[in-house]
Amino acid sequence: MNQQQSQKVQNPETSVPKNAQMNERDFINDMLATEKYMTDAYCTAMNEASCDHLYQDVSTIFNESQDCQRNLYNLMFKNGWYSIEAADQQKMQQTYQQFSGYTNQLPYH
Repeated sequence: MNQQQSQKVQNPETSVPKNAQMNERDFINDMLATEKYMTDAYCTAMNEASCDHLYQDVSTIFNESQDCQRNLYNLMFKNGWYSIEAADQQKMQQTYQQFSGYTNQLPYH
């Protein structure tokens, strides 16, 4: 099997002090993790909302939290504090073909 090295997509890292105290990167990373947790919890709340008014209120808060999460992600990525794996084109094509075949099995295609 041919092993390809995974490629990281990342901006140059903005340096921060590396000591026992939390730095800017640590604080933003903590806020990002919190927003991810919150959006997950809001999704559950929306799925279980007992009335439309409650659903709309939680949906509004969810969207604000999701926007905040995205802004924090963009900030971390811009500063080189968040990296992602580059997608392997061959694997993407295989997965696409696999799931494209499933559409024929759906009742409404």
